[in-house]
This record gives sequence, C-alpha cells and structure tokens, in this order.
Amino acid sequence: MKILLTGANGQVGWELRRTLACLGEVVAVDSKSMNLADAAVIRRVVREVAPRIIVNPAAHTAVDKAESETDLAHSVNAIAPGILAEEAEKLGATLVHYSTDYVFDGSGETPWREGDATGPLNVYGASKLAGEQAIQAACRRHLIFRTSWVYGARGANFLLTMRRLMRERPELKIVADQIGAPTWSRMLAEAAALILAQQISPARGADRPDPWGVYHMTNAGETSWHGFAQAIQALDGEESKANLLPIPSRDYPTPARRPLNSRLNNDKLARVFGVRLPDWREALSLCMQG
Repeated sequence: MKILLTGANGQVGWELRRTLACLGEVVAVDSKSMNLADAAVIRRVVREVAPRIIVNPAAHTAVDKAESETDLAHSVNAIAPGILAEEAEKLGATLVHYSTDYVFDGSGETPWREGDATGPLNVYGASKLAGEQAIQAACRRHLIFRTSWVYGARGANFLLTMRRLMRERPELKIVADQIGAPTWSRMLAEAAALILAQQISPARGADRPDPWGVYHMTNAGETSWHGFAQAIQALDGEESKANLLPIPSRDYPTPARRPLNSRLNNDKLARVFGVRLPDWREALSLCMQG
C-alpha cells in the first residue's frame, strides 16, 4: 500500500513519515518535489504515486505573513486541499488533512465542538476553513483533524523559540489571555497512524459506520501562552532564568488577530476511534526529555 505524505519536512510531516511507515510504503514529498501552489504539479504527483491514502499536514502556516500573502495562503491552504480531495476521490483513496482552531472566532470559554459555527479572525484561519470545505465537497473518504498550538523538537515553534530566548534575555513579555492546548507534533502523528490502522485493518467490521468527517485532536488540558512558557522554563532547568511577564493580547499587537479561546473539545475523537491524547504537560515533559 502506498501512502502519499505532503510537507515531509514540517513539524507534523517529519513525525508522520516515521509513524506511517508501519502501514505501508510512504512516498514523502516536500515543497520542492510537490509545490502546493501549483495545481498541475499536485495532480501529476498524485496520479504518478496512485496512493491508497493521502496525508496532508502541509500548509502555509505563517499566520502574520498570510495577511500580506493572501493569494499564496489561499492557494496552499484552500485550493490545494481541494485538488488533493478531487484526486483522492478518483482513486477511491482516503484523504487525511490537518486543520486548525483558527477556523473559530475565539469567543467564550467553552471548548469548541466540531459542529460549532466557524468565524475565522484572520486570513490564515479563513484559508484553512476554505480548505476544509473544499475537501468535504470533493471527497467522501476524508478525515480532517483540527489541532492547536503545535510544537515539536524541530522546526520553528514556540517551544524552541522560548528555550532560546530564555537564555538570551533577562525578561520576556508573553500573552496570557489566549487559552488553548499546546500539542506535540509526535502525538498528532501517532494518533493518525492509530486511526488509519483501524480503517485498513481486516478486522474492521463491515457493519461499522463510516467515520469520515471533522475531528478535533489536541493534547488534553488548557493553558495560556504564558503558562506554556512557564512550564517550558520549569522543565528547562537552570539555564532558563528569564523573568516571564504576563501581558494581554492588546499589548502585543500582530498583523493577524488571534482567537482568545482556542480550546477544542476532543470527545468525538475518543468516542469514534478510542483515541485521546494525554495532558499537554505530560506531552511537553516527554518531548523535552528528547
């Protein structure tokens, strides 16, 4: 069985390349071998590989840059997933796609459920929502995993940035009124592999209902960016001595508005697949242990 994996060098893609290897032959592509802004290239690669499963963690994830790179963000986050979905449908393949908490407007304090009304605040969120909608319109066998605050031991992310800045600066001001769940990229990859293994297993009963649709997938629990930084510092030992000052979002203006409430309810994922990611603190500890 062939699995086509996009974004092979990204945080989630790098982990997926390893966790999916036990399920079949992983054909991993990056932005050089499959430019997601080029529709013709996407179709050519998918048809050449002819995968049974397509896994798409790739995205234009530079949230602030997306405000000025609207066309590029739309091409990669909205149009490309739709093309992957069309090609998957022609092949009878399953498409797994990663989306974001930024499809919501961040109001209230209740964790968002999959069926709640969306209302993105920025270009990135709007482009990711359009990608979800394109997939749903074009491909029946799809799994869309919305996640939040992704970090890992490689790439560009909050964990690595904080560990560096805590060594370089005596004081850091960190937003404390945005609440969500830091989510380790490795656990996103492991969960996807578990779920896909269920779907291709010969033991899966034919009478079981199809699981296709949108699911929320984050580590359990919640915190602020300031709380996340404090947890990183506590695990980082004596080298991280910076004073961490909590500030409101209004004191840290950015080109793109961020939602205040990024909490996602993961009950559907647990109910349908029996998969529930552990608390974010446990995941962070495991990640920082190497």
